[in-house]
Amino acid sequence: MITEHARILNSHKLAHRENMQSGQRSSGGLILRSPERGRGRDRAMAQTSTFPDIVELNVGGQVYVTRLETLTAVPNSLLWAKFGQGSPEELPKDSKGRFFFDRDGFLFRYILDYLRDSELFLPEFFKERRRLQKEADFFQLPELSKRLAAASKDSSYAEDSGDPEEAELSSPVTSSSDRTLRSPGADSGFITVGYRGSYTIGRDIQADAKFRRVARITVCSKISLAKEVFGETLNESRDPDRPPDKYTSRYYLKYNFLEQAFDRLSEAGFHMVACNSTGTCSYGSSDPGEDKLWTSYTEYVFCR
Repeated sequence: MITEHARILNSHKLAHRENMQSGQRSSGGLILRSPERGRGRDRAMAQTSTFPDIVELNVGGQVYVTRLETLTAVPNSLLWAKFGQGSPEELPKDSKGRFFFDRDGFLFRYILDYLRDSELFLPEFFKERRRLQKEADFFQLPELSKRLAAASKDSSYAEDSGDPEEAELSSPVTSSSDRTLRSPGADSGFITVGYRGSYTIGRDIQADAKFRRVARITVCSKISLAKEVFGETLNESRDPDRPPDKYTSRYYLKYNFLEQAFDRLSEAGFHMVACNSTGTCSYGSSDPGEDKLWTSYTEYVFCR
């Protein structure tokens, strides 16, 4: 009897335990889950609806990689709304999954610079200030747009050109006393001076090299500029009767001293901005012991 009573008691306990477990599994047909499991799923859903810390952008075909905090640095801006308040599913993407904006890809680099530092440093003679201001308006950056508008108004020579950006395209000018000596319309420009020279080096490197021989100094520039700088020392026989507003690459000087040409350019207000040179080496005969003959061509670019 005791054994039978114990068996019945154990069966009742087992049935009660099963009823309790079934009550945890269902209530009115709704599946109940543990709070921890629900939080885990919420975290997984949140991860799929947020942006990564490093964001890749395709702006007008130009690819940019930046931090999410950079894009959301300015509250109430377009990028702040898209990447701070929106979700990745709401933004268009290119074929590689990068977020796409159909804007000027070149100018967007300045937008990013401003978002990083809250400052903007444009290159000298930057000529797309107004277009950049439009980009600032599109991305809802009012402070940047205001700065660009103020800078355009303060540009020099705005009264003469009628366009504030024209002053940014102007070349540096010299003093008014220098300008009075120049012909109208020839205040700024480039002159390229070139020469072909040769020299030899003996078999013994310690031996003195023969000094360079400059065959001819050529001048490439606008006609009016070349005549203003070199005057009567300019040989025009290879390109005579050219109008002053035309360009030539066929003029050369009547002397072979580079320093004399440089002095004239300096006196006229020019300064060197670039130079390049090429050279070749050859032997006078098949004997490698013969002197080496070097021939070079060099160009100097001057600007005013």
